[in-house]
Amino acid sequence: MHAEEIIRSIEAEHFKEKLPTIYVGDTVKVGVLIREGNKERTQPYEGTVIAKRHGGINETITVRRIFQGVGVERVFLVHSPRITNIKVVRRGKVRRAKLYYLRDRVGKATRVKQRFDRDL
Repeated sequence: MHAEEIIRSIEAEHFKEKLPTIYVGDTVKVGVLIREGNKERTQPYEGTVIAKRHGGINETITVRRIFQGVGVERVFLVHSPRITNIKVVRRGKVRRAKLYYLRDRVGKATRVKQRFDRDL
């Protein structure tokens, strides 16, 4: 076996099967596993996907939300064991691959039009 085949077989064990197709501009709810002391719970993090990077096992999404008037961005490794689930709340209609321009906008200007031709 070559090195690439060994790497692919190890990566295949960690791939998540039941993931929705996520596009830039979508509003998603990401369930993040939080450990507090010896207890674990799932905390939802809802926001707009402003960027997607890489592919395969290294795929990441950047999710932006406004919390108490401050913009907060988190980068999630999609196939990480810390991510319990990802649910698409609404589809966004955008014409860019990266929505970094939303960082400069405030209030209603940060809204993204809804897209109806893709299923949730």
